[in-house]
Amino acid sequence: MKPAAFELFQPETVDDALKVLAEYQDADIKLLAGGQSLIPMMNFRVAQPEFLVDLGRITELRGVEEKDEFISIRPMTRHADVKAHPLVARHLPLVREAYEHVAHATIRNRGTLGGNLAHADPASEMPCVMVALDAKFVLRSKTATRSLPAREFFFGPFTTAIEPDELLAEIQVPKAQAGDRFAFEEVSLRKGDFAISSVAACIGLEGGVCHSAGIAIGGVAGTPIHAEAAEAALVGGVLAPESIAQAAAAILATIEFDGTATISAEYRHDLTRTLFVRAITRASLVGGR
Repeated sequence: MKPAAFELFQPETVDDALKVLAEYQDADIKLLAGGQSLIPMMNFRVAQPEFLVDLGRITELRGVEEKDEFISIRPMTRHADVKAHPLVARHLPLVREAYEHVAHATIRNRGTLGGNLAHADPASEMPCVMVALDAKFVLRSKTATRSLPAREFFFGPFTTAIEPDELLAEIQVPKAQAGDRFAFEEVSLRKGDFAISSVAACIGLEGGVCHSAGIAIGGVAGTPIHAEAAEAALVGGVLAPESIAQAAAAILATIEFDGTATISAEYRHDLTRTLFVRAITRASLVGGR
């Protein structure tokens, strides 16, 4: 199929893009990043925007840069470039590890990190990772700029805090600190598919005691789940099989698992528990930064 008719804008700068968004914010307008999700939706007419803003010509929306406390990733940076970037390898090991599960080479070569996050598929890996790492998202409109934690960004399936006149301008991911340990675990039907369940974990250890934790669960709800109950159960204690199992039970008790025609709620519950225990155990055994 072919998409419904639309008017295309191809701005050269962020300011030009924001002017278009401000002018047409009350219309059905979409931003085009890598196009790996939006274009198929348009071809099947699941999405029929009146206006399409192609961000591909805006060079200031691409690149990875080191700042004092975080790594700045511009939203039009392609997945493959994020995965291969030396700053990501050095300072964001959880991002690097999770990318082993993201789609396939063809998709990673075209898709962008910002487009993936703004699309907000609840089974996607990068939203889960950004929630675990407590990343910050910089949103810009023609008149204002605001910073929002990833943990407040995702509202529901394919729904985010981005206003109609805004675009995601920057992703700020905190650098790994001394003693931080990481693990990402996922099960999908096939390699590269979206997750049936996934767990992203950042654990801070000192002298065998957990002093900080950032944990998120993906694929089991309408948004990535910030596992606060599990973090609270782990922080201040020694990571042992018993404490990890208790933390898993604490977060699983807060999640209402749904089944599908092929995957039961019970299976997803048990799978998530297994992935949680595996991720925290592996993180606790791998050498820190």
